[in-house]
Amino acid sequence: MGKKTNLYFSSQARALPPRFLLFPALSPPLLLHARAYGRLLRARARTMALGKTGYGQYLLLLAQQNVEFRLPEIQSLLSLCDGRFSSSQELRLKSPFWILDLPSEEIARRLMKRTVCAKSIFELWGHGKSVEELHSSLKNYPVEKMAPYLQSNFTYKIIVHAFNKTLTQPEKIQRIDSLQFLPFKGRVDLNNPDHTFWFLEDHGIYLGNSTEQPISLYFGRWIANGQRELIESYSVKKRHFIGNTSMHSGLAFIMANHGKVKPNNIVFDPFVGTGKASRKNQKWRGPDENIRANLRQYGLEKYYLDIFVSDASKPIWRKGVQFDAIITDPPYGIREATRKIGSQRETPKMIEKSTENHNLVSSNYQLSDIIFDLLKFAAKYLVLGGRLVYWLPVYKPEYTEEIIPQHPCLKLVSNCEQTLSNHTSRYLITMEKVKEFEEDDYNSHILDSQYLQYKCHDSFREKYFSGVTKRIAKEKKDSQK
Repeated sequence: MGKKTNLYFSSQARALPPRFLLFPALSPPLLLHARAYGRLLRARARTMALGKTGYGQYLLLLAQQNVEFRLPEIQSLLSLCDGRFSSSQELRLKSPFWILDLPSEEIARRLMKRTVCAKSIFELWGHGKSVEELHSSLKNYPVEKMAPYLQSNFTYKIIVHAFNKTLTQPEKIQRIDSLQFLPFKGRVDLNNPDHTFWFLEDHGIYLGNSTEQPISLYFGRWIANGQRELIESYSVKKRHFIGNTSMHSGLAFIMANHGKVKPNNIVFDPFVGTGKASRKNQKWRGPDENIRANLRQYGLEKYYLDIFVSDASKPIWRKGVQFDAIITDPPYGIREATRKIGSQRETPKMIEKSTENHNLVSSNYQLSDIIFDLLKFAAKYLVLGGRLVYWLPVYKPEYTEEIIPQHPCLKLVSNCEQTLSNHTSRYLITMEKVKEFEEDDYNSHILDSQYLQYKCHDSFREKYFSGVTKRIAKEKKDSQK
């Protein structure tokens, strides 16, 4: 402790029984039992910390789906609302329980209006590694913060939730009965309570192999639920028009959150996919088979700006155009063609005179070139601090973080794996613009020492289908046994 600490012992203290201490720094001096004295110190420290920072502790209950994507999503959303992870708990990435420090309950609600990776958030009243620690923590929680929700004019209920373990009804009741020391004054209403409290237990992350005793326990007041129901509401199965590469709704929400998209942002998707149905110069397929109809179905048509057809390798934008985020899923060459305008010859034959019937010549558009063009585009047309979010397919045996293409204007924020097969995956890459674009940055990737490693992405299609061929051959061989 520092030199100016208020904790000191006087000659009077030594004359007292060993379990009692005199604390003259309090006015007037108090005679305290050692345990009560410890609780007082912890309560004062917590009150002082809250007074200095204005932050309160909240418990996040996470879904156990898309586990790899949870941390970047929550980190991105916390950066939008001035929140942070609590230092009072070691962050376990696969755990469904994370403790956050947030400025207010309103910020907690705002966070839950965005996240699809979290189920619920609670105002944390107490936590510990045992029932005794939990109860001690609850007794140290400021009564003045509890009181507004425990009044006689409010109804309440307590829900017991155990992760990775099924509790019997008597076991749940036993947990609730152990909280009788809390000063609840209202009556219980199981159907429509004014306030809901949760008793939560963590029995480990290994499904089917739960711990006998909980490794962590929590108690808190329910604040809000996340947006998990939107995954079903926006399901591809319910869409008027889909393509063979339409993005799963849950992943689409995660991509938007990784991109830190805010109200009034302009977001660009250079590989819009099923938007091709809205091309007016192509065959009209039906009044509800276009991108505008898809947005209209969800009440989002007012956010639609426009769609156009162009060559991604040759940006058409004038200088000065800027986007707040670029969120996209480039073609991999598996279900969709990867072509660009231009001859495959090194010196294409020049057309002396353009004619109305001239057909554009196209050539293969290698995956590494697609990604490099995307990075260059983002470096040039993103606002400073804007984010690029895209999918990068990889061949698992060759994957290391070093093969993620880089750019001097962009910083790698996160890379999250989604397994596609035994030998292939795709990574959701999130990058942030940290430097203004200069002309010298345009072809900087060619000078990158990792440039040849980046070119390994060009053979993804062949490696993907070689794995499929091997799997089919193995299945055929197994069926003949």
